[in-house]
Amino acid sequence: MNTLASIDYVIFVLYFILVASYGYYVYRKRKTQEHDSKAFFLAEGSLTWWAIGASLIASNISAEQFIGMSGEGFFVGTAVAAYEWIAAVALIIIAVWFMPVYLKNHIYTMPQFLKTRYNDTVALIMAIFWLFLYILVNLTSILYLGATAITGLVGTATAGTPEFQNILHIIMIGLAVFALVITLGGMKVIGYTDVIQVAVLIVGGLATTYLALTVVSEQFGLGKNAIAGFKALMQDSPEHFKMILPKPAATTATINDPHNLDIQKYVVLPGIAMYFAGQWIVNLNYWGCNQYITQRALGADLKTARTGLIFAGLLKLMMPVIVMLPGIAAYVLHKHNALPNFNGVKDGAYSAVLGFLPSGLKGLSIAALTAAIVASLAGKANSISTIFTLDIYQKYFGKQADEKKLVIMGRYTVVAAMILAIIFTWDDLLGIGGEGGFTFIQKYTGFISPGVFAMFLLGMFWKRTTGTAAIVGVILGFVLAIFFNNYAVSIFGKETWLYTAYEYQKWAKDPVTGKKILETVVEIPFLINMGWSFVITVAAMVGISMAGPKVNPKAFITDKSLLKLEPRTVALIVVTLMLLAALYIKFW
Repeated sequence: MNTLASIDYVIFVLYFILVASYGYYVYRKRKTQEHDSKAFFLAEGSLTWWAIGASLIASNISAEQFIGMSGEGFFVGTAVAAYEWIAAVALIIIAVWFMPVYLKNHIYTMPQFLKTRYNDTVALIMAIFWLFLYILVNLTSILYLGATAITGLVGTATAGTPEFQNILHIIMIGLAVFALVITLGGMKVIGYTDVIQVAVLIVGGLATTYLALTVVSEQFGLGKNAIAGFKALMQDSPEHFKMILPKPAATTATINDPHNLDIQKYVVLPGIAMYFAGQWIVNLNYWGCNQYITQRALGADLKTARTGLIFAGLLKLMMPVIVMLPGIAAYVLHKHNALPNFNGVKDGAYSAVLGFLPSGLKGLSIAALTAAIVASLAGKANSISTIFTLDIYQKYFGKQADEKKLVIMGRYTVVAAMILAIIFTWDDLLGIGGEGGFTFIQKYTGFISPGVFAMFLLGMFWKRTTGTAAIVGVILGFVLAIFFNNYAVSIFGKETWLYTAYEYQKWAKDPVTGKKILETVVEIPFLINMGWSFVITVAAMVGISMAGPKVNPKAFITDKSLLKLEPRTVALIVVTLMLLAALYIKFW
């Protein structure tokens, strides 16, 4: 039982006081802008490059990574680091090519981009899509995974008992309230408190990784040596240090067949194929067409925004050390029966490793995990508030609303979104625990990513794209994603030139009785689904746009001078790409 000592509570309380005090200080400094909507939603012009970069990472690294990616590290290994490392390249692409389009055309929200480039209908459809996605997928999963992990670390009740559920609910509400305190101060408060949050999560995360590797080292009789522990991991489980998973045979596998596990891994991360399919769509859509992320840079000038984005890319390269390695350490320790209280469920891997931490460091690690959770909740809530207030309320319900009323509505929206997230997370109504947190987010975000990314990409860089094509694209992308996920196999079979579907078995929870049942799954890897949904959507949008004018009247004006890069920016890009190349060469 992982009980906490007094020093752990002291460290956590100090962390809370530090963040809350600094947030209040920043809020008081911008008191004159208290009812300025652009200051509240965007912190316009006030975030430095390092604050933008830190805020991007703090908002991105959450329970999804600490718990979900550690779980995938336990299950698959370094292959899951593709989500972090390809993100570094995606951030470079966005900094160089996407940001000039946004800033040249004074874009502050993603629905505003769609309205400016296409029409009100496209903007409204996507505003509603994003609100549902952010509340029902992102806020809920962050709350659920975070509360579950911290409840397990507090260790005053056994998982699955009513006592455990009661503590889980209290922590869930506590996380939501903490995030609300920060979010209600506006984007500037979020941005600058995120600098502290990212420092805490990096220091605490590195401490956890270091301790995990020393525990592995001791397990193999190598003393307390983190480097020796890392080498022991690589020697003991070399299959967990391969970036490219081999494609398994598409034969039916039962639960006791070793081939069954290979199929489950490949379905999540389909080897080299994912680099030609969904991996780029996931990253470019997330980092470049996502209100939650781009909001941090949209209020800055181009130089500041670019530097902040590329700085965030450099930080992304080190994130697998913090969020993935503990999962691999848990796998090796579990394999050698050195995690006696761990049941082997992947989303519990990170918490199991934290159980080894001494008093004090455990409090620091819980503070790091809380920092990641709260920063992400605050960022998501602010984006929900921005989209609803500026793109729905102001346009359709409060056309005469002044700045003060817009800010008040933004705050009401934050509270309402958090309450809804708590309701849907209360007893895991959405089945996040059964799916696995990281996979849950990637899979269900993937239902809208292909259409959204196609719409943004063609809208930015092809002047002929029409509003009709955009509407067809966003709807078709969503329909195709559902089709490939749920119906393609029953219509076309398990093996076609487009895809290979895999049949395997896994343990699941009966939604009625709650009992553990054996489930047979036939599934196309969701990253492959995303790739084909995107390709077909782009083809349809191009075909429809060809019937329109050669230059759409609403096409963006481009300024090639904005593509020119400063020497400092070029140097940062080269360093990032060289480090990434070295990582892939090492772990290919």
